[in-house]
Amino acid sequence: MVDLPRAYIEQMRRLLSGEAEAFLQSYGEPRTQGLRLNTYKIGAAREETVRSLSEAFGLEPVPWCESGYYYPEDRRPGKHPLHAAGLYYIQEPSAMSAVELLAPAPGDVVLDLAAAPGGKSTHIADKLQGKGLLVSNEIHPVRAKSLSENVERMGIANAVVVSATPQQLAAKFPRFFDKMMVDAPCSGEGMFRKDPDAIGEWSPQHVDMCAARQLDILQAAVTMLKPGGRLAYSTCTFNEQENEQTVAALLTGFPALRLLRMERIWPHRQRGEGHFVALLELAEPSAEAAASTYSAAQGITRRKERSARGKRATGRPEEDALRSFRRLAESIGGAAWADELQAWLGPGEPLLFGNQLYWFPAAEGSPLSGDGLHGLKTLRPGLHLAELKKDRAEPSHALALALPSRLASGIPAVSLEADGGSAAERYLRGETLDAAAPGSGWTLVTFEGFALGWGKQSGTQIKNHYPKGLRRP
Repeated sequence: MVDLPRAYIEQMRRLLSGEAEAFLQSYGEPRTQGLRLNTYKIGAAREETVRSLSEAFGLEPVPWCESGYYYPEDRRPGKHPLHAAGLYYIQEPSAMSAVELLAPAPGDVVLDLAAAPGGKSTHIADKLQGKGLLVSNEIHPVRAKSLSENVERMGIANAVVVSATPQQLAAKFPRFFDKMMVDAPCSGEGMFRKDPDAIGEWSPQHVDMCAARQLDILQAAVTMLKPGGRLAYSTCTFNEQENEQTVAALLTGFPALRLLRMERIWPHRQRGEGHFVALLELAEPSAEAAASTYSAAQGITRRKERSARGKRATGRPEEDALRSFRRLAESIGGAAWADELQAWLGPGEPLLFGNQLYWFPAAEGSPLSGDGLHGLKTLRPGLHLAELKKDRAEPSHALALALPSRLASGIPAVSLEADGGSAAERYLRGETLDAAAPGSGWTLVTFEGFALGWGKQSGTQIKNHYPKGLRRP
């Protein structure tokens, strides 16, 4: 059993009274392991996929999340090729409750304000089912990189990843988002079984500091919420100061907010490490406030139009890049496939970041354009389509993982599951593959029908294009 600080034990005895001993005894139990399916990517193959993964990992359903499953501690689903293919995300089961309570719907414009490493962002994206827009933010650069990699791995096309302070975002996006997730940095009392270092960092003073920081973050967040919009505030800690008391302070400062629901998951009551979630809603505005909100949105739209006019006047390098990408798409799957690919991308605009071509998604009803990201450190401005070389374009890893099955099935592919997965492991290590028959050109590399990445065939060899930074040792 873990060695808990005396002040923490006293805090929990005051909070839980007669249940305190059962709660404290839960620290002697093994920690809870879980994964959440990427239902949008799996699509119609869900029943077959769940059956296959259940056999491999001994899955049991999480009661508060339809796509969530427990797995035994001795299993290692993070090592499986289907994890690299983005079919599931390793996530503590309690944490799945936050997005379930927020309930984003297809078409929503959503902000995940403190998003790394990406558990809640990828859950939100799954709820959006490819429609709407997700802005995932992480202030810390190293953690923001991990967030961006997880957004890529899960094949999310309608997400933008940025790294900014809440105040920077609030200045840029007043009354902008339909839904918001604020999974605020906390004292981590629900992490004690998983991370012993969290115990050493805990103190009453640290709790005070976390509560003050959480309120600052929430105050900035509320200003970005549309009238009628909803905000989920969550922590992985147990004390009331960072949870109920922080929510009460926020409600006092913003009378237009109302509390819809609060939920707690306790490790001695439910199967999970523990989580707190509060769901709040911003009241519809007065006519004057509504006009102000409309004006702010129009300002973003006007900036978009000015930018578009300026780019048309000077010639757009993005248009040349998009033509290069079109030639690439035709070389992979033919003209009809390239048409289907463009139709799947949907409304949006091409953006160039250096020699990297992205497709910025245009969400219906949202005035945000690529120009609206100006001034923000942006790691992923939509779906990464290609890298532009001197005389050609090469398909991005993100594109391989984002392609829906109907598009993936229309291009050359090599399947690696026939030998029990050893070929997939070689591919994930960056090794060259052997082809069954001679050929040439770009080919999708798949495992059990899901893309792992790209290869480029020449004769009977397939050159490995799995990103070097992701390759396994």
